[in-house]
Amino acid sequence: MKLREVLAANLKRYRLAAGLSQEELAHRAHLDRTYVSSLERGRYSASVDKLEHLSIALGIEASELLIRVTSADE
Repeated sequence: MKLREVLAANLKRYRLAAGLSQEELAHRAHLDRTYVSSLERGRYSASVDKLEHLSIALGIEASELLIRVTSADE
């Protein structure tokens, strides 16, 4: 799995776990909702600054967005 796909899957997983819509996450991270949607679909990659904004909005470490999750970890 490419790192962009890892980010997409983790971002969506953490967003849903936090009970946030894409719009609410975007608002909290000071980003556009369409950007969050594109990240979750793996269409865009994110800069370190954007990862930081997203992780703060989700209440997690930025590195958690880039960790490959295997089925044994779930």
